[in-house]
Amino acid sequence: MEHVPTHKVQRDLDEINEKLRRDVIRTIEPYGIKKIAELGEMTDSERTKWFFWNMHENIDEIRTCEPALIGQVIRTQLTVSDGQSLWTEKCGLEKRIELSCKWQLLLKDGAYQSEETYALSDGWIDLSVAQCPPPHPALQENQKGYLDSDSKLYPNQLYLYGWITEGVWQEVKNELYNASANCHTDIFIRDNFLFPVKPGHNFVTGPTGSIGITNIEFRVSSQPRLTSWVKQ
Repeated sequence: MEHVPTHKVQRDLDEINEKLRRDVIRTIEPYGIKKIAELGEMTDSERTKWFFWNMHENIDEIRTCEPALIGQVIRTQLTVSDGQSLWTEKCGLEKRIELSCKWQLLLKDGAYQSEETYALSDGWIDLSVAQCPPPHPALQENQKGYLDSDSKLYPNQLYLYGWITEGVWQEVKNELYNASANCHTDIFIRDNFLFPVKPGHNFVTGPTGSIGITNIEFRVSSQPRLTSWVKQ
């Protein structure tokens, strides 16, 4: 059997993945090419498509607006399993948290140093809790997760799959279960930790058309959540 060089196989695989990515991104281009001034007139799901397209095809320009994502946690579910793993042949304890949330996009106007926040699609955050990157989802060494949206299985949804350490979970779990109306938790993802999964960004991985994440912040506030300033 003729030996095929590994680098050629990888190059062919990269070309296939890039073609698939372009096909996916092309479907949301009509939303992505709209101006920032038009965001207020778009629906939540259209703004989500706008964000994904610009992160993939217009990243240098959108970086000037310092786009950040805010996930307002609405509901929390903890799942602990003991026994045969869902993802490997090993047995043991596995823990994950699922957070239903309302997503928002924060953009800054560099000229006026002002901020605008726009509602995005609702969705959820699914995080494994472990001391090292879990077998699922499959991530790169320093990657914390990835964002994906509007799949065939979950249309008009924005979701995050990733992982956090046990130490982080111990820090935030009491706040997530706090029933007080004067306390709320948000997931905050800064713009410099968001990277499109595409050639040149081999330090992140994820489904076709997704966005890799290298840092996740939990923000706990001891005051009622303000919603009137978010553009719907």
